[in-house]
Amino acid sequence: MDYGIAIPSYINAWKDVQAAEKAGFTHAWFFDSQLIYSDVWATMALAAENTEKIKLGTLVAIPSNRIVPVTAAAAATINKLAPGRVIVGIGTGYTGRNTMGLPALKMKEFTTYVSQLKDLLAGKDVLFKEGDRERWIRLIHSKENSGRDDFFNIEDPIPVMVAANGPKGQQLVGEISDGWITTGRSLNVPEGMPTVMESAKRSGNSFDRFGGTDTKPYVTVLTSSCVLREGETVSSERVIRNIGPTLVPGVHAMWESSFGPGSNLGMSNSDIAEGYDKYITEYGDKKTPSTPSDRRYLDVHEGHYAYLKEGEETFVSSDLIARTLTGTGREINEKLDHLESIGVNNVALSVVDSRSAQELIKDFGEKVILERRTS
Repeated sequence: MDYGIAIPSYINAWKDVQAAEKAGFTHAWFFDSQLIYSDVWATMALAAENTEKIKLGTLVAIPSNRIVPVTAAAAATINKLAPGRVIVGIGTGYTGRNTMGLPALKMKEFTTYVSQLKDLLAGKDVLFKEGDRERWIRLIHSKENSGRDDFFNIEDPIPVMVAANGPKGQQLVGEISDGWITTGRSLNVPEGMPTVMESAKRSGNSFDRFGGTDTKPYVTVLTSSCVLREGETVSSERVIRNIGPTLVPGVHAMWESSFGPGSNLGMSNSDIAEGYDKYITEYGDKKTPSTPSDRRYLDVHEGHYAYLKEGEETFVSSDLIARTLTGTGREINEKLDHLESIGVNNVALSVVDSRSAQELIKDFGEKVILERRTS
């Protein structure tokens, strides 16, 4: 099992990534959401410069945030700083889209983007379209294309791993992805794996190159974790503070599905959505000036994966926390055994800030990683 720390990109995250590397974490993942976090590639560049072996990946890059040659150049630039340690996790968009009042990208656009990104990172020419114009592009100043290696590194392969929860996305993972990123919903992996593997078999896609085996991909699951200390329960204040902000985004998604622009997120629960709509309306009305109704989605995503807004803790239930890797060291190890048994290779553990990162790195490193590697 590989262990990752998943970070809402704050620019000084390199300090925590450095500590995670020393504690035995194998991966650091960085969120890409341009209106609520620091720039993902700038954050990754600092982490690359200040670490030696930990792998660095986006979780996940959003195509509409940058045209495809910009993403290719960014990844190939980081790969100069951290050769062979870069992963481009990529998805159709959640807060990178919803904070702009937009739904996730359509699958056709997304598929084209992923295919072109992979080709550019392989040194190939790509027919890029802007409006009615189509023009051939390539990463010109790469060793592959001009013999120059001052700017980009595409000689050390950069895997592109698609994030997918539903069947259409899972089919795309099988067709063209180098790995599979998904969330910690209990049945995502066992129910989705046959779809991924059948799609890979049909398309002739092999996952051998980047940690998978034949048609079985390298699987990364995004979840969160808090190692309970003596006397703590899942409802303890420290647990809610560290885990709560990673759970309410699911409630945000339910609100989006019923009331917001992100209606195609595929997460719906009308009762929870209505309760949250009442909460967020009152929250916006208390502000000075109050939030106009056509900008309510901006309030919804305030604090997303970073902190709980006042009163938002009421949406963090013990049942939700139980779905994460939260518990004693022994309980977490039992959950990891189960995840390994269903084909998960990497757990990406969300932190909400530097303080929670430091706590997780110390506790998970000592009670889980060290124990599993010495047992």
